[in-house]
Amino acid sequence: MAWAKRLLALCAILLLGLAGWLWLTMLSPWFYERPDELADIEQRAHQVFVYGTLRYAPVRWVVMGSSGDPQSATLEDHQRNGLDLSPSPGSQVEGLRLSVTADQLARLDRYERLGIRYERVEKQLADGSRAWVYQRLPNAQGLRVPLPAAYVALVP
Repeated sequence: MAWAKRLLALCAILLLGLAGWLWLTMLSPWFYERPDELADIEQRAHQVFVYGTLRYAPVRWVVMGSSGDPQSATLEDHQRNGLDLSPSPGSQVEGLRLSVTADQLARLDRYERLGIRYERVEKQLADGSRAWVYQRLPNAQGLRVPLPAAYVALVP
């Protein structure tokens, strides 16, 4: 019986930790400030091609607050390299095309850390439609988030 209470307590701690992390990265005013040099988002419907974690509905609901009406889509002449895309003639990347509002696009920009980790570029998909695609910035390839000094001091 004691092990069941410990297991429940551990699950509760893990769920609270996950909820805290999601809040900090998706909704909090900390850890991301949109760079000033980025253009304002046009107030219209946008199409976005996603090929990573945003293919999963629960992630889209946490990030955007909706599913984005996903449609299967293909980006030709590119290949996926982990969390990035690179040009590769003859290759293709399978993903989803999402329809999003300007507010949802702003939330996606925050999730992708637009201007810091990724840039948003318009590409033509295999079906001829155009969509925003997040591509890793060249200077963000080895980007690591520094630990606060309080944590660094604890490491021997």
